[in-house]
Amino acid sequence: MGGALAVGIGFLAWVSTSNSLSSVTFKDIGYSTPDATVAEVDFQVTREPGTPVKCAVKALDSKYAVVGWKVVDVPFTAPEGAEDTVDGGRTVSQRVTVRTESLSVSGVVDSCWATDGSSPKM
Repeated sequence: MGGALAVGIGFLAWVSTSNSLSSVTFKDIGYSTPDATVAEVDFQVTREPGTPVKCAVKALDSKYAVVGWKVVDVPFTAPEGAEDTVDGGRTVSQRVTVRTESLSVSGVVDSCWATDGSSPKM
């Protein structure tokens, strides 16, 4: 009984640790709409340094309809000196330009995922 409990606790610890180490998170920072054909979206991505990541970014109109969409590669290496930051270079800031079919009033990250074969995080 005690052995099974120890194995169960060990398994749970391994699962929670492996998920937290390989996770990719993102945070919207801001957006701008220079004109009716372009939206600029600023965001941050946090991942383990060296992990290639893709993010889907979308521009929305006043009715929340998607008027622009782009999948972008996030650099897997942090800028020089980033390893000296508080998080050791895990967080990277991005600005993405998205072409739009009409005027957008918002720009957001829809999802980000590691490109090592794992599926998108929605």
